Order: sequence, then structure tokens, then C-alpha cells
Amino acid sequence: MSDQWLESLITVDPQTGYELAIKLSRMGVKYTQPSDDIRQRLRPVYGEDGNSLIASSHVIATHFQTVAAANNYWRD
Repeated sequence: MSDQWLESLITVDPQTGYELAIKLSRMGVKYTQPSDDIRQRLRPVYGEDGNSLIASSHVIATHFQTVAAANNYWRD
């Protein structure tokens, strides 16, 4: 993947920051498994596995911590 899609971690508000955290998580999976076919085949497997869903939430939370810190927690 050579397209630059991440311009900045700076966002206007926490909601946008959380959406960026989700995007970071999804892009991490895409970089790890570049095959669309394989990702689509695996989605039903992890989509019904509670442990996988909790792990996904943890990754998003970790990315959100990074985005929040980069935005000084949206404080002036």
C-alpha cells in the first residue's frame, strides 16, 4: 500500500478522533492482510467470536488514546 491516507492525528473533536481510531484499526488489518478475499472470508469467523470482538475494541481504544493525546485531549 503506497497511498498516503493519514494526513494528521489532529481532529476537531472527540467524535472525529474516535472515528479516526477506528480507521487506524481497520487500516492496520488491511496492511496486515492485504487480500480483500481473505479478509471477507475471515470476517464471519471473528464477527461471531466474543474474544475477537473484545480484542478489536481494545485495539480501537489504544488508537483512541493515541489520537486523544495528539489532540491534547481536546483542551485549549
